[in-house]
Amino acid sequence: MTEPRTVGDFMTPNPVSISEAASLAEAASVLDSRQFSGLPVVDASGILVGVLSRTDLIRAQASPQLQANWRGLAVAEIMTKPALTIPSTAGLDEAARLMGERRVHRLVVTDAAATPIGIISASDLVRSLLG
Repeated sequence: MTEPRTVGDFMTPNPVSISEAASLAEAASVLDSRQFSGLPVVDASGILVGVLSRTDLIRAQASPQLQANWRGLAVAEIMTKPALTIPSTAGLDEAARLMGERRVHRLVVTDAAATPIGIISASDLVRSLLG
């Protein structure tokens, strides 16, 4: 019998994250240049405090008040919080269930100290079905 496959087996390790104090322009630049759809947001200690997605940026642009203050806004002001997390030891079925229930396309994989160590995406789950 084979061992159940875990989130750690299919996650993308060492995720690029962004500081909660970073500007929205900086965040948009990282998302665009890396072709990412979202980023874990960390505090000064590297602890996960939220997630910033392209959707968050679009919602901010659609709000007249936020759009008027765009240049002065920090990531912390529009990020989604709390971030949905999962441990690397969790099963892929648990990741799929959580993504389906919460209608998200990615989960941040964290260690015991709440530091981001990976990202598991819907694409990773599809890839797991192939092998």
